[in-house]
Amino acid sequence: MATLNDFLFVSGLLFAIGLAGVMIRRNIIVIFMCLELMLAAANITLVAFSRHHMSGGLPDYDGQVLVFFIITVAAAEVAVGLAIIVALY
Repeated sequence: MATLNDFLFVSGLLFAIGLAGVMIRRNIIVIFMCLELMLAAANITLVAFSRHHMSGGLPDYDGQVLVFFIITVAAAEVAVGLAIIVALY
């Protein structure tokens, strides 16, 4: 069974890869993909902490609800960002 530290390690690794991609790459599509990777790392962290924090014998689902909002905002960001890129090119 995976522990909280395993999930946090994977999340930190994904975030570091995404941050390095944003800082190093110049292609706007790759930068968008790296930003999505960073958001996925934040989502993994939220779900891991949500599953780890028990409240009355059940997991606390507040973090998982927040993940749905993050996914929605990320989808809107990608749609608007790609529309701007297509309009510029």
